[in-house]
Amino acid sequence: MLMRTDPFRELDRLAQQLMGPGTWSKPSAMPMDAYREGDEYVVAFDLPGVTADAIDIDVERNMLTVKAERRPVAKADDVQMELSERPLGAFSRQIVLADTLDTEHIKADYEAGVLTLRIPIAERAKPRKISIGVGSRHKEIAG
Repeated sequence: MLMRTDPFRELDRLAQQLMGPGTWSKPSAMPMDAYREGDEYVVAFDLPGVTADAIDIDVERNMLTVKAERRPVAKADDVQMELSERPLGAFSRQIVLADTLDTEHIKADYEAGVLTLRIPIAERAKPRKISIGVGSRHKEIAG
């Protein structure tokens, strides 16, 4: 069997053991990507092994909070765990959203362990043309 050497793997594992699993009062961080795609702001969170009903998404003013909990899988009595590296417990991430995003129309999808939130850019934040009045004529300037 081929094994890749990672000098920090044991250090990461030890740190996780010392800190223990995340709890609702002290959750662990969850990895995410954030990017703009057309007229939407997209945020994707990695939540492998988390069921959709264990995810909680809240928006209060411009603060987006995502919480999730990875629960232990029920095991038979005769199972002896040899290695356990997948963290269990609570995970959370808070993001301050710009006022230019439309938080009333956020769409959430969960597929293959990835939670994807699509937040539309508010109409007031999109570029628009403004006409300038010169005497009796108006001239348009692209913005």
